[in-house]
Amino acid sequence: MIRPLPILIALALMAPLAACKEKRAVDLTPLELTVETVGYYCQMDLLEHPGPKAQVHLEGMPAPLFFSQVRDAIAFSRDPEQMAPILALYVNDMGREGATWDDPGEGNWISADEAWYVVGTAREGGMGTPETIPFASQEAARAMAAAEGGTVLRLAEIPDDMVLAPVEVPDAADESDFQARLRALSQQTQEAAP
Repeated sequence: MIRPLPILIALALMAPLAACKEKRAVDLTPLELTVETVGYYCQMDLLEHPGPKAQVHLEGMPAPLFFSQVRDAIAFSRDPEQMAPILALYVNDMGREGATWDDPGEGNWISADEAWYVVGTAREGGMGTPETIPFASQEAARAMAAAEGGTVLRLAEIPDDMVLAPVEVPDAADESDFQARLRALSQQTQEAAP
């Protein structure tokens, strides 16, 4: 005679093991920027920076990483030492109605793989370095390149050196100006001391 109780107990013990192998569905919906959203590299409020933004959704991470420049997100995605597999990479569509350089807009996230990029313009992104400017349509990207210069490329066509190479940013003040201001501040501090 087969006893059902031991079979039920065995099935109950096996159920958690089967659940361990199931993968949970991950929500890859792009998130909107808020006043709390900060850039992954700079840790600064993204709403205070001009130009298009990007977000990267990583395996095992509860929230995406945000970037103040699209160029930085592309560089992150090509870094061989990044922390986890990328599940989704979104960029702002700068050709969407209402999108401006100072306010790229809401609800205009597009997949980075589907975007057309204008590279080589004089436009600087949120951190003051050359930007890789995304558009949903090739026509909008070509119109910007015709107006401001640059080349239209797909994500895979963007050379690594355009996003991974260091960028020289000219100093706002030369070294002698900095030294003079430092000496003046030091002298004021000494004069104010009791």
